[in-house]
Amino acid sequence: MPLPGGAARRVSGLLPVFPWDRLEPYKATAAEHPDGIVDLSVGTPVDPVPELVQNALTAAADSPGYPTVWGTPALRDALVGWSERRLGASGLTHRHVLPLVGSKELVASLPTQLGLGPGDRVAYPRLAYPTYEVGARLARAEHTVYDDPWELDPAGLKLLWLNSPSNPTGRVLTVAELRRTVGWAREHGVLLVSDECYLELGWEAEPVSVLHPDVCDGVYDGLVAVHSLSKRSNLAGYRAAFLAGDPAVLGELLEIRKHSGLMVPAPVQAATAAALADTAHVEQQRARYAARRSALRGALEACGFRIEHSEASLYLWATRDEPCWETVADLAEHGVLVAPGEFYGAAGARFVRIALTATDERISAAVQRLKA
Repeated sequence: MPLPGGAARRVSGLLPVFPWDRLEPYKATAAEHPDGIVDLSVGTPVDPVPELVQNALTAAADSPGYPTVWGTPALRDALVGWSERRLGASGLTHRHVLPLVGSKELVASLPTQLGLGPGDRVAYPRLAYPTYEVGARLARAEHTVYDDPWELDPAGLKLLWLNSPSNPTGRVLTVAELRRTVGWAREHGVLLVSDECYLELGWEAEPVSVLHPDVCDGVYDGLVAVHSLSKRSNLAGYRAAFLAGDPAVLGELLEIRKHSGLMVPAPVQAATAAALADTAHVEQQRARYAARRSALRGALEACGFRIEHSEASLYLWATRDEPCWETVADLAEHGVLVAPGEFYGAAGARFVRIALTATDERISAAVQRLKA
């Protein structure tokens, strides 16, 4: 007889080894530093949740009933309003938005929710967030990487991921590149989903949404944008994110998600609406990250690193032209933990990703250790 849980193990067998487990020995080494570890590996926010967001969450704490998957009208108003103000989209209605329980669950489950399977293909950038591949594997669909999406073979391609600003490289796609990709996807009937979770963190370039009229001419057919409040508002712990775009696609996802019970908790819905209505806390957080970025970049370049791309997002994409694990090991000896570029694809084998998400004190400690 098969062992209990055998089916679950067959599913987990579809997946690669969880990459962060491989970093544990280096984390242990870094933690032995007399002044403690400086963890710049995972981009998890460390700064306070804005007070106005905490207040909104508290005010909605008495929420005994089930929330709706589509969200409250107030939340949908907030999603539409922010998308119009920040992304430049126009003519949006509630049918053009859909709240998420964090963006990662959507990335990992989207191919399955779209009904993709064997024989279907999912494409994503050659250097990319590993969960794009995970989503394809969970659906038992094929997956492929690209340098320029319009050079892909469209046969069997059902889902095309864009990511601008990029995780891990921080690269920002131009309006011309976005327009060309949108035109190509529409020509071949491919759903284009743009991961724009770092859009509000442009430094040397201004990221543009795939929903901006300069990109899509105000037509949202076949286009979906993914947005998150984790980085802009320090809400990673709240799991607050949403989709905007093609109402036909979002309507189908809404029906599936109703059956799956993928509901954003009511207090989080209220907190999300409050966060999207305020820009002051976003500018304050940007200023924090800008200062940390400047300090880290200067220290890295002074000790022999070359920074590539990194014109946006919360990371520096750095190399000393050596295998990434050698860089990880050397920095761990100095008490600094970074992510090997190999986590994001073979093309990252000589790079490391260095996150800005540490306190000012820890960033200062890293800078001092790099100078030593």
